[in-house]
Amino acid sequence: MTRPTIERLARTALGMAAAIGLYTSAAQAAWPEKPITVVSCFPAGGGTDIAARLVNIPLGEALGQPVIVENRGGASGNVGISYVQRAAPDGYTILACSSAYVVNPSMFSSATYDPLKDFEPITVIGASPNIFVVPASSPHKTMKDFLAWAKANPGKPNWTTPGKGTTPYLGGEHMIQQLGLKMAYVPFTGAGPATQAAVAGQLDFYSANLGSVAALIEAGQLRAVAITAKTRWPDLPNIPTMVELGIKDNISDTMQGWWYPAGTPKAIIDKVSSALIKILKTPEMQAKYKKSGLPVVAETPAEMKKRVANEVAFYKSIVEKGGLKAN
Repeated sequence: MTRPTIERLARTALGMAAAIGLYTSAAQAAWPEKPITVVSCFPAGGGTDIAARLVNIPLGEALGQPVIVENRGGASGNVGISYVQRAAPDGYTILACSSAYVVNPSMFSSATYDPLKDFEPITVIGASPNIFVVPASSPHKTMKDFLAWAKANPGKPNWTTPGKGTTPYLGGEHMIQQLGLKMAYVPFTGAGPATQAAVAGQLDFYSANLGSVAALIEAGQLRAVAITAKTRWPDLPNIPTMVELGIKDNISDTMQGWWYPAGTPKAIIDKVSSALIKILKTPEMQAKYKKSGLPVVAETPAEMKKRVANEVAFYKSIVEKGGLKAN
C-alpha cells in the first residue's frame, strides 16, 4: 500500500471518528427524546417509592419528558436492582433504591451486582438516621440504663428491627458487637408488625429508622434513648448520639438514592443530577421530604460515590464480623 493511500485512509478514518463524535454529542444534547422510567426496587407505598414519586413530576417538567415510576419489588430490592443493571445505558432507565443497595451484596447471596462498578450515582435524595427506642412502659429511661441492664443480664434482653439486612438491623448488630452484648433477636415480617410489638411492650429494644417511628415518639408511645446520627437531631434535642455515649463510630442512616447503569454517558448523568438537585433544594420540596421523614441531602454524583464506597465497606465489616446472612 502506497503512502498516499495510507494517508487517505487515515484521513477518512479521522473524518468518520469526528462524525461519530458529533453525532453522539448531538444525540446527548437532544436527550431525552422519550419518557424516562425510574424503577423503584421496593413495592408501592414504601420509603423508596414515596421518595421517587415526590420528585418525578417536577423532574419530568425540567427535562421535557415524563418521568414514570415503576415498582419492581422482590428479594429485598435485588429484583429491581438486577433489572436496571441489565438495562441499556441510554439514560432512560434509573434505579431508585434505599441503603439496601450498599448492604445487599454482603447480606444476600441473591445479590449478584457490584455496587462500585455496575452503576453510576446520580444523587442521594435524602437520608434519615436510625434510632434506638424502648417501649413507653420500659423501666429503662435512658440508653445508659438499658445498656447497664443488658450487660448485667446476658441473653435476657430481646430486640428487633424492620428486618434483617436493613440499616437499623446492622446498626443494632454493630452496637452489640462493639459492647459484647448478648441479646435475643426476634424476627418479624416487616416494620409494621415489629413496630406494633414494640409499642405493645412485647420487646425490650427496637432499632428503627427515625422516619418510621417519629410520630410514635412524639405521641409518647415509644421512648427514644439514642440516635445514630453524627450530631443530635433538631427535633429530638435531648436524645444523645451513640458517639456521645462513648460508642465510637456507631453512625448509620437509611438513604434513598438514584443510580444509572454503568456506561451511561456522563453528560446525561450530569443533566439529570443537576436538574434533580436543583428541585430538591427548593424550600417547597425540602418541606415535603421532611414531612415524609426523609430530610433532603441532594449530594452530587461525586459525593454520592464516596458515600457508597464508605458504606459498602462499613456494612460489610459488620456482616463479616457477625457472620450475618439473610439467606
